[in-house]
Amino acid sequence: MTIQPYLFFNGRCEEAIDFYRGAIDAKVTHIMRFKDVPNACSPGQQNENKIMHAAVQIGGTTVLASDGECRGNPSFDGFGLSLNAPNDTEAERQFGALADGGAVITPLTKTFFASKFGMVKDRFGVTWMVVAGSA
Repeated sequence: MTIQPYLFFNGRCEEAIDFYRGAIDAKVTHIMRFKDVPNACSPGQQNENKIMHAAVQIGGTTVLASDGECRGNPSFDGFGLSLNAPNDTEAERQFGALADGGAVITPLTKTFFASKFGMVKDRFGVTWMVVAGSA
């Protein structure tokens, strides 16, 4: 059994994917737009180029994403994604990139359980916990 996070960006999915490509080396493995759906199941002509479904590889994990109903700002309350960096340098790079346009919740620092740990809410409202090494 596999559990995969599925994020709904309410009209900002392509922007989010492009951001994650640069910030955390995400790679798109599949993308389907509403205009590609047979039988006119699309949410509307103005949204035909929006993303109905995308699969994005981040490290060894596939995160699924969509524009959903394209109703405005996404809301990602009540959960976060944990990103395990291979070393402190990469943790600092990823944390800084995710924080660009977002908000630092917990600064990236050494803790009793990791050589680096920090929490950031990115510009789309997704909370990330960046972790490197063990203390």
